[in-house]
Amino acid sequence: MEYGILTKCLYGNGKKLQCDKSGALSFPIYQSATFAHYGVGEGTGYDYSRMQNPTRQQLEHVISSLEQGSDAFAFSSGMAAISAVMELFHPGDHIITDKDLYGGSRRLFHNINEKNGIEFSHIDFQTEMLEDFILEHTKAILIETPSNPMMGVIDIYKTAEIAKKYGILLIVDNTFLSPYFQNPLSLGADIVVHSGTKFLGGHNDTLAGFAVTNSDEIAQKLRFILKTTGAGLAPFDSWLILRGIKTLGLRMEKSMQNAIGIVEWLQKEKKVSKVYYPGLKDNLGYEVCKKQSRGFGSMITFEVNTKETALSILNKVSLIHFAESLGGVETLITYPITQTHADLSQRDLESNGITDKILRLSVGIEDIKDLICELEFIFK
Repeated sequence: MEYGILTKCLYGNGKKLQCDKSGALSFPIYQSATFAHYGVGEGTGYDYSRMQNPTRQQLEHVISSLEQGSDAFAFSSGMAAISAVMELFHPGDHIITDKDLYGGSRRLFHNINEKNGIEFSHIDFQTEMLEDFILEHTKAILIETPSNPMMGVIDIYKTAEIAKKYGILLIVDNTFLSPYFQNPLSLGADIVVHSGTKFLGGHNDTLAGFAVTNSDEIAQKLRFILKTTGAGLAPFDSWLILRGIKTLGLRMEKSMQNAIGIVEWLQKEKKVSKVYYPGLKDNLGYEVCKKQSRGFGSMITFEVNTKETALSILNKVSLIHFAESLGGVETLITYPITQTHADLSQRDLESNGITDKILRLSVGIEDIKDLICELEFIFK
């Protein structure tokens, strides 16, 4: 029987690891670096936690089930997951990405991967033709949808069709919508990556990252990379993410409900010039997001009238926290130009529309009336 997504948040697809016979509803934390063998050739299936650990394996099982993949890999952070995926490529390979990406990903590509011989083209998927940039040595396309921070929506299915036409991989960062709202593998993607620190964990208390695939060949390579580089998620952190995922659906629904209320308020505020949210009907990607996702998420980007207004808002917040990151139960406001995208050049910032008037909200699960009261205060 195929479980519904809320049930999968608790049990994955129902397959149970045989390592625990206690009946504990909270999967145990196997806080062990190594595992003893009964004798030569008589192992337990576990050798050393760098390679695999039961708590991490249970988490990977749940993530794989949620993303409709054949295998998942839990890493120490979202950047560790993307770094591992980049190890699938070789010097001389070419990768196409959307120009609107998390600043940390761009930093990785330009300071680490390019040094190692990988080439990148950053294009505007909204206005430019993808096929015009595919070269003989292009090996992959990497996108976020919705993108960070400008909420661009890319048609995963159409992009996957182009990737398959040219025999290249499609990698989708699914952090903003999570597997609760969107499943890129079912739309043709080859690899899905997540910062598990965000919605999957949901409580701003640990770091994690994931790579998920339905390709046995890719899975074997990623398992080797994880084992070799030692970037696997620790047992206790794996348990924290497992616990967080149990309420993923409930949190995603509530935070989206709050986000819709805040979007409506922002649209009426005179100091707000523009609101970027996939659930707005006049958003360029509204119909695509509606088609490929089960929800619009709780990430909002908005532009205010002046830099001074932006700084005033950041200095006044109280219930809403001025902090990096996203996806937790608390509402956070971020200033991309000095935080998440501080390493981008001025030219890249301007090209993406990231100015000193742009703010990003990650909406939490507080009472909406309290969040609206906070907004009314900080916009005075």
